[in-house]
Amino acid sequence: MITLTLAEVAGATGGTVHDAPNPQLRITGRSASDSREVGPGGMFVAVNGARVDGHDFVGQATATGAACALATRPVGVPAVVVPDVTAALGRLAQHVLTRTGAQVIALTGSAGKTSTKDLLAQVLARHGETVATPGSFNTEIGLPLTVLRAGENTRYLVLEMGARHQGDIAYLASLTPPQVGVVLNVGSAHVGEFGSREAIAAAKGELVEALPPAADGGVAVLNADDNLVAAMAYRTSAAVVTYGTRESADIRATDVQVSAGRASFILHTPHRSAPVQLRLLGAHQVHNALAVAATAHAMGMDTARITEALSTAEPVSAGRLQILERADGVTIINDAFNANPESTRAGLHTLVSLSPDRRTVAVLGEMKELGDTAATAHRDIGQLVGDLGIDVLVTVGTTGEMAALAEAARLTTASPLRIESADDLDALLPLLNRLLTSGDVVLLKASKSVGLEEVANLLHTEVPA
Repeated sequence: MITLTLAEVAGATGGTVHDAPNPQLRITGRSASDSREVGPGGMFVAVNGARVDGHDFVGQATATGAACALATRPVGVPAVVVPDVTAALGRLAQHVLTRTGAQVIALTGSAGKTSTKDLLAQVLARHGETVATPGSFNTEIGLPLTVLRAGENTRYLVLEMGARHQGDIAYLASLTPPQVGVVLNVGSAHVGEFGSREAIAAAKGELVEALPPAADGGVAVLNADDNLVAAMAYRTSAAVVTYGTRESADIRATDVQVSAGRASFILHTPHRSAPVQLRLLGAHQVHNALAVAATAHAMGMDTARITEALSTAEPVSAGRLQILERADGVTIINDAFNANPESTRAGLHTLVSLSPDRRTVAVLGEMKELGDTAATAHRDIGQLVGDLGIDVLVTVGTTGEMAALAEAARLTTASPLRIESADDLDALLPLLNRLLTSGDVVLLKASKSVGLEEVANLLHTEVPA
């Protein structure tokens, strides 16, 4: 990472130095907005959030090694004081970008952002020093903090960009202007906020609009199999590289096969073709891998190195089709980080493909923020549970949507389907402990606010006697 001084931070953010005898105090460790994550010699970013005020945790941050703080008021330790911490953090990220020669690659989409970002970081690391967004750190706080991790030798800065409103991605792109923009898909995540898939496409397309022209190195990487994404080619002056399974795609896959939950395919680039065997779970990972291959190809990586890197890449972020094996022979698929109809369908297909000869258990909670489409979306998921022949369905929650999901599954299935329900998380863990037996494969999937991530971890660690 690039070493900064308090005076340099103050100059970049328009702030003033307080409680620091030496304004040349150097920031040498990781900066963070969570007091528990600040590295020794790092800067604590005191964000005033909706639930907590970061200023209340300055003491905790300094006790664990923070050298200073970015704050809106003096806090009794060396600090740069600014009117708005979030805006100042964005300006500081812009300043750091001027000191690194890193190429900024930004990606967005309704589903698969984090998995694709993790995969892209592993592939590009074969081509040069790469820094990527940790987890789903894709907001106006997390994205600048990622930039602060870049060093003078960083070649690629891979940034995940999320959006809940029109203009969010345009703002993030203004903080860290990308040379390369990758759009994965347009689905129904947050459709309750946006109103329609077309409105979501308008928001996601802000990324390609922020790219420089092709003559200045701008590249838009677009999914040719998603019509709303493919249409974004007309919204940018950057060069366009397409990927998908269509013959017209610049980077494409053929001979896609899935065995034991993992996909293989033949990757075709303009230079050559080569086989890929993914270690990531799910047939949907093929499109994520193609997005990565298209980006790496645009960065000058040869096909052989791309396919080798794709075939050796491992899952990184927890809660996304994460396999947890229990000593009693139960396999847990923790896919509970978040949920929308597209990712839930992918999770259910993965559950079935991973375990053709084992009992399958789907633990499903509500998919949030779907607006007027919520009832239909949950019924559709219930029908898929029935169509796939899943053995056991466990619903979590008492909403009408979950009742509709269970009823649709019951009406659709052609094979015996056991349906259980838990009103809340307190009832869920005991239910699963009674239900699961050696050899079962259980998928946990719901929106993050439902809280199934914690249940997945407890289910893994607290094996019943």
